[in-house]
Amino acid sequence: MPKVFTKSQKPIYKTERNTMIKIDLCIEPFFLGTDTSEKIKKVKKLGFEAVEFWYWDHEFTGNDLVPCKKNIREISAVCKDLNVAITDLVVNSPDGAIGGFLTKPEDRETYLERLKETIDIAHKLNCKKLITCTGNEITGSTFQQQFDSVVHTLSKAAEIAYKEGIILILEALNSHVDHPGYFLTSSETGFDIVRAVKNPGLRLLYDVYHMQIMEGNLTASIKKNTSMIGHFHSASVPGRNELYLGEINYASILNAVNDSGYEGYFGLEYWPTDQEEISLTKTLEYLKYFMK
Repeated sequence: MPKVFTKSQKPIYKTERNTMIKIDLCIEPFFLGTDTSEKIKKVKKLGFEAVEFWYWDHEFTGNDLVPCKKNIREISAVCKDLNVAITDLVVNSPDGAIGGFLTKPEDRETYLERLKETIDIAHKLNCKKLITCTGNEITGSTFQQQFDSVVHTLSKAAEIAYKEGIILILEALNSHVDHPGYFLTSSETGFDIVRAVKNPGLRLLYDVYHMQIMEGNLTASIKKNTSMIGHFHSASVPGRNELYLGEINYASILNAVNDSGYEGYFGLEYWPTDQEEISLTKTLEYLKYFMK
């Protein structure tokens, strides 16, 4: 397979810290129509040691989410057999349709019940982090009212999660392309929420793709706020495809993440432009090239 980059593109990736970023793959956009256990087997063969997926009771068809409970017992057994870690899964959907809105005080109990159910699933999968979304903006409610609602609900949620050995990771998303109307579109507002909650059970999920679209200034933001970041997602801009495409210099991003002292996973959440095995093989080749 021909390389997709050259020696001149190679920055210093491993530093004097002598650490290496851990990579995981969100398997939802891959091998559509294949059950989760089979997806895990496929990506393990390609070299992935850690994966994540979205909801325990919905499947992604490529266009829609349809109610369908995943076989958690089978997934757990497959991961144990193959020594694959599940890094995180998702509590509630960005639009609030699954699990409720954090921006609506009246949804608080609905969300907390959903959280408790998802924590039970996480324990069965030995998963230690759960992604949470704010839901969309509420017409007729001010920014401060919605911010306060998010903080109030997450204060209780983080308390519940942390007692269970779980960290919630709050995701900021873009509203220009993928999630029109979403409330949390700024990493700075996300960090403000983390600071306001004041619980080690809550951190921010820094999605490089979404934040490039909304605000840029990626490496400076990452370095400044590393202690509040609990996970990363990544994809190219534009397109949300392989990391070696588009305008983001992922070599620089990865170097900044490594230098920052971050010790968690760097998640790949992208839509392949090529046949899945080819896309994933090229992507791993690209990432490992900067680890040499």
